[in-house]
Amino acid sequence: MKLINKSMLTAIITLSTASVYYAQQTQDTVTTTRSKDIEEVILQGVTDIAKDRKTPVAASTIKAAQLVERLGNQELPEILNTTPSVYATKSGGGFGDGGLTIRGFESRNIAVMVNGMPVNDMEGGTVYFSNWTGLSDVTSTLQVQRGLGSSKLAIASVGGTVNFLTRSADMKKGGVVRLGVGNNDYLKTSFAYNTGKSDKGWSSSILMSRQAGSTYVENTDYESYAYYFALGWEPNKKHNFQFTLTSAPQWHDQRSYASAISDYIKFNPDNDGTPYRAYNSDFGYYTDSEGRRVALSNKSNYYAKPVMMLNWDWNMSEKSKLSTVLYASNGRGGGTGDLGRVGGKSINDTSFRDTSGHYNFDKIFAANAAVNPYTAGNGATLIRRASINSHNWYGILANFQHKINDNWNFSIGTDDRYYYGYHYQVITDLYGATGYKDANNKNLAPRVVNSLYNYKKLSWNPFGGKTAALEEQIGYSNDGEVLWYSAFGQIEYSKNNLSAFLQGSVSNQSYQRIDNFVQDGVTKQQGQIVNTKTGFKDLFGYNIKGGANYNIDSNHNVFANIGYYSKQPFMNSVYPSNQQVVNPTLTNEKIFSAEVGYGFRSAKFNANVNLYRTQWKDRWMRRTMDFEIPDPSSTNGVSIIKGYAEINGITQVHMGVEVDAAYKPTSFLEFQGMLSFGDYKYKGNATGTTFDENNNPLNTTGSSSNSATLYLDGVKVGGSSSNSIPQFTASLGATVRPVKDLSIYGTWRYTGKLYSSIDVSTFAVQTNQDRGVLQLPDFNLFDLGASYKLKLKDTSKYFTIGANVYNLFDTTYIADGATNIFEGDKGSTGVLYKGIDTGNRVYFGFGRTWTATLSFNF
Repeated sequence: MKLINKSMLTAIITLSTASVYYAQQTQDTVTTTRSKDIEEVILQGVTDIAKDRKTPVAASTIKAAQLVERLGNQELPEILNTTPSVYATKSGGGFGDGGLTIRGFESRNIAVMVNGMPVNDMEGGTVYFSNWTGLSDVTSTLQVQRGLGSSKLAIASVGGTVNFLTRSADMKKGGVVRLGVGNNDYLKTSFAYNTGKSDKGWSSSILMSRQAGSTYVENTDYESYAYYFALGWEPNKKHNFQFTLTSAPQWHDQRSYASAISDYIKFNPDNDGTPYRAYNSDFGYYTDSEGRRVALSNKSNYYAKPVMMLNWDWNMSEKSKLSTVLYASNGRGGGTGDLGRVGGKSINDTSFRDTSGHYNFDKIFAANAAVNPYTAGNGATLIRRASINSHNWYGILANFQHKINDNWNFSIGTDDRYYYGYHYQVITDLYGATGYKDANNKNLAPRVVNSLYNYKKLSWNPFGGKTAALEEQIGYSNDGEVLWYSAFGQIEYSKNNLSAFLQGSVSNQSYQRIDNFVQDGVTKQQGQIVNTKTGFKDLFGYNIKGGANYNIDSNHNVFANIGYYSKQPFMNSVYPSNQQVVNPTLTNEKIFSAEVGYGFRSAKFNANVNLYRTQWKDRWMRRTMDFEIPDPSSTNGVSIIKGYAEINGITQVHMGVEVDAAYKPTSFLEFQGMLSFGDYKYKGNATGTTFDENNNPLNTTGSSSNSATLYLDGVKVGGSSSNSIPQFTASLGATVRPVKDLSIYGTWRYTGKLYSSIDVSTFAVQTNQDRGVLQLPDFNLFDLGASYKLKLKDTSKYFTIGANVYNLFDTTYIADGATNIFEGDKGSTGVLYKGIDTGNRVYFGFGRTWTATLSFNF
């Protein structure tokens, strides 16, 4: 049932999101630099933080106090859910597995930055927030810029930019100890201390934390640590050095497969016809030597991504400043899943499931034990493998700023990076087998591998651990090498009420794919003889953008910006199908965006209105999928085949309007709210090809080819994985301070026009074009929280007690969808749930969850 109506919309338009209010409170401190002459520059240093009523972009800022007060055990991106056009979910529900979209674009096309340093994966643009959970403890300011944003770098900020600014070493002397507890055995402890700055200019900051428990979903145990160390030195007024080292090593069990709604209902222990939202089909049970029933996860993730940064700010003169960042990151880890078949059956065969819908590992172990891998065929045992995705990443980012006169400033700089990625598979559990025969390495004879890798053994090495020996690698083994060179420049004008900027950048990305399993100069792929190394493929790109802001008076301002990107595609589109052959239709993606905005500021009421349009042409996309293929040897007549689809020639047009504001009638009461409405559609058709995970062509449409036209013209934009994209969001909140140091706050959020992800098989049929992507049910959520500060006689020391309840009314809702099944389709059950077929695979959102925290500042 839709609970939003005209009166609510009126209220939302006249109220707004807390982020505007927080931006007003913190913006000036964030953008202040030590050089007063540089202070008035619109976009400063390498961080490019937008300044209110000056930088012509749509931005929202959240300060550390709000993160500490309200995040709790939510996913890090979820703190942004009251920001216009932002949709953050827990996706499958594993720790750190959350997803993020801005203006309908997913995280791989959102520039995520830490202190102005890009952290999107250089091969595929992905961001795994489980690698960055420690940021919630060390972030001093979080700013979201929607649209092309103000960053001068040659980055793919198609949807927007998310910039985390961490605490500096020269913070005020003091420390804090925190303890947090919550649902499902959530426990988090942390300690932080800042020395303050000494007479000789030295300062340091340290933080350590541990978090463990499980999430709302079945069998999603996790353990995560975080450490942060900053050392600062300011020898004089001209130079300031800041060294930072941070990492968040973790492991967590996952739910990575979106089950059918019918299964959520079927496997509800209460058997009451309602979905069991915590159901997880990615784990099962086995009987140990003492007769106990022990849980075992098939899907898990583990990673450690230490980052080291050295920042140097040099005030060369009253008018000139040079900011330089040297950084390095050696990430190690990957994710687990099944590999192989036993008795011709995959792990998802119904005979390997128990009555609760989980894996019966006793049966799998017994089936594996009956196979001699030395005499059986390749892949004739069923195991759990880890797909490694490690990397070494080094870069330098430099920005020179000069104040020409009172009105004009310019800056030039360079962003250069080197990246080497390691991708291969190792065994983490034999599931009762004595080994696994692998024949994928063309340089070795088929061999049985039985060495195991313990993924729960966390890596603390900030310089990166060694990779597994080639003889232990199975499935595939390929490396990606990326060279990135770029230059950027910006000119700015500011006089009286007018500020404007024009910026541009050029970049060259060089990709090389190295396949350790091909036989150099012998192996054939796509009819060509290929080598272990492809050689570097150079791709040139550029962007240009500009904007202006005009302050009509002390209350009103207007702004506009426009930009064009010629964006290099990701590595898997340069070398499609995971092979050594360059894509013959390779072309840059083209993004054109324009935006206008209006702002109102007063002592009690602030508001913003933005209108935008973004067109994205020649997009190439890979989507990992589970395909259902007819299989007479399977118990239920079908097999679920893991694979992927490659789609090229996509054009998307995203248009929308955003409203956000804040109203503070008294010192003890404030209101927040926002409204965003989008119209995101595909323009024209595209082409899709499907493959299994071993890169073999996979026919999923019933035709004689694995390639098909996808009839997408006019279809609403859906997600590219098991995620969804909303085109209507709203929120309304209030904060009450009835007595000094006590805050009580509540938020209502509405999500509507929520569209499931693209299903390649569906849109290969032209008659499905008119009905479009499956629209999921709208939903409303309420959160409630409180925080109380208890001060001691020494006011610099105080306790803070906090509590948060998320999804207060325990609403059952679908957060993400993976399929587009309508009644009567293949896979349809003929039964509807909230208007959609229960054959659809989805992720239900969490039910009611809670956290409580106690901290002591000294």
